[in-house]
Amino acid sequence: MKKYRTLGPDETMMVGEVLGRSLRAGDVVCLYGELGSGKTVFVKGVARALGIAERDITSASFTIIAEYRTSPPLAHIDLYRIEKAEELTGIGLRDYMGGDTVAVIEWAERAADELPETRIDVYLERISENEREITIERSDEKDRHHIEERPS
Repeated sequence: MKKYRTLGPDETMMVGEVLGRSLRAGDVVCLYGELGSGKTVFVKGVARALGIAERDITSASFTIIAEYRTSPPLAHIDLYRIEKAEELTGIGLRDYMGGDTVAVIEWAERAADELPETRIDVYLERISENEREITIERSDEKDRHHIEERPS
């Protein structure tokens, strides 16, 4: 487990970018935090590491899943509007986990029963208007040696 304190969106994005540089096809990143805690900003950092422009990443709340043709492919999944577990089947959530895609899931707690055991959990907590505490936990520490431990 690693903890970071960020002082603004740029630093939050940087932590996401560091994680993004370390992700491999099949990785599932689950984001947890209240509305306004910085989840989408964090995703912008992950996406930047995969070569996606920051302006191309928006909250996927209305489309639920945004796919990007990168190497590996990125699926930005925002479950904010999901109210019932049955809705997850309809959107094909499982199709995005594992395989050749990196899946980054906002509001992951809404899919708790569908999430794989092997995943990266990221908790974002709003400390003040600009300050965030970000905790990254890996479910399989022994096999996560490819993930950088701290921003460079």
